[in-house]
Amino acid sequence: MPYAALPVLPRIGTIRVCRPEQGQDGVTLDSPALLVMTDLRRVAAAVISPQETMDRAHAFMMQRGVRMLLALDERQALAGIITTNDILGEKPVAVAEERRIRHGEILVADVMTPAERLEAFDLHVVQSAHVGQVVASLQRARRHHAIVVQAAPEGGREVRGIFSLSQIARQLGIALQLPSEARSFAEASLA
Repeated sequence: MPYAALPVLPRIGTIRVCRPEQGQDGVTLDSPALLVMTDLRRVAAAVISPQETMDRAHAFMMQRGVRMLLALDERQALAGIITTNDILGEKPVAVAEERRIRHGEILVADVMTPAERLEAFDLHVVQSAHVGQVVASLQRARRHHAIVVQAAPEGGREVRGIFSLSQIARQLGIALQLPSEARSFAEASLA
């Protein structure tokens, strides 16, 4: 079936260009948490191989405009995550000194947080949570990112979404800060 062409506005002249809104209408700390979750059913995950160089991971992050990548192994299973903090922090210096390698030889696997050390939120909990609870959890654990998992159709679990504190801040239109020292969710809950 042929499609009709869209009508055009001739000679638009001098007009303004839209600018992004500071906050997303309707998103508050009391809004459903799902409104600020990057849903991997709708948005392709930013992924990289653990065998890629750390420098290539950083370039890819800048290209995609993200601060975290999921590192997938050869079976496409989650091997870990790498963040800009991993790349720009002290880890690479320690790895280079310890292994006596050049900075450009450092691999994602050398500085990423391995999957077996990752914590996650369950999608069932997130579905009834509020944005404020996600923010409080990230701040308390001193984390910029959190993954959300769900039951996989073939059994086990799969990553369904990602929370990013900087993305949440943009959607709320407010600045959100973390305490400086990182801890796990378990350690934070004991505090």
